[in-house]
Amino acid sequence: MRNLFFILLVFISAISISGIAAAYSIIGLATLFAGAKVAIIAMGTSLEVGKLVAASWLYQNWNNKNLPFSIKSYLTTSVIVLVFVTSMGIFGFLSKAHLDQVRPTSNNAVSITLIDKQIDQQEIIITRAENTLDRLDKALDVYIDKEYVSRGLKERKKQKEERDFLNNEIRIAMDKIAELTLSKGNIELEQLKIEADVGPLKYVAELIYGDEAKDHFDEAVRWIIIVLIFVFDPLAVLLLIAANISLRERKEANETKKIKEEKNKNWQQEALRAKTTAQTLRDKQKYYKSFFEKLGKRDIKNRDYEEFFRNMGTEELLKLGLDPDEIRIKLDQIMEWNEKPKE
Repeated sequence: MRNLFFILLVFISAISISGIAAAYSIIGLATLFAGAKVAIIAMGTSLEVGKLVAASWLYQNWNNKNLPFSIKSYLTTSVIVLVFVTSMGIFGFLSKAHLDQVRPTSNNAVSITLIDKQIDQQEIIITRAENTLDRLDKALDVYIDKEYVSRGLKERKKQKEERDFLNNEIRIAMDKIAELTLSKGNIELEQLKIEADVGPLKYVAELIYGDEAKDHFDEAVRWIIIVLIFVFDPLAVLLLIAANISLRERKEANETKKIKEEKNKNWQQEALRAKTTAQTLRDKQKYYKSFFEKLGKRDIKNRDYEEFFRNMGTEELLKLGLDPDEIRIKLDQIMEWNEKPKE
């Protein structure tokens, strides 16, 4: 029972891995050929099922003498090619998933750069407005230094509209900077989340390329995907073959056990038959001894003869060409000869 459970576990694992690999592969192939998604899904599903059936059938019939070498070669090649097709689809799926993950990173970098430029522009506006206000203040300082206070106040009134405009420009620019800074903070927070998700991949890249990991990040990801695809679908196919091997071994073990049980049963029957035969022979020997003792004493009757021939087997005697009546007559004659006095 435990052996059967383990075989089922291997078989279920093979089907599960193969099913997931097929799903990833079909999605990846549908991404590559987006113009015919339904056709790709139908084709990929049928090919995946055919691949597993072909692999299992090949193992079951590998030593079949009726299987032509051409068919065996074609099916083997087809299984290997379909494994590569599945791996290619998985590569496309995982590559797309990685690109979807890191694409916002580049977009965020561009957005942050644009926001920084906009903030710089607003700061330039503020600087220009403040410089203009400084020049207006310096112009009024000239009147105050010359003690032309009344004239200075008149000039300030003339500058009021311009000053209000400049102060309004500064206020608008500062509000714009605050808004841009908030947007930049949100983008940077999103960027940190993305970097946290990509963090494990960066550590793997550092493990492979060391200090140059930043320049080879995408290459490291490709190597990780390649490693995954080379253990994904091939593992499913090999587990399916392993399940077939275990099933065959279990079947052979059951057949061997059945043969042993049949032999033991036959041996027991033979032993019982031999024992019965031996007991029958002992009983017959005992009976024959008793019969001949009666015959020697001339104390024998017809029913004794009948029982004697029945024990010997009347039909067997007839088959041998012996007549029970003649045997009886001969026995009587022998006894009469023995009773005659010797001269």
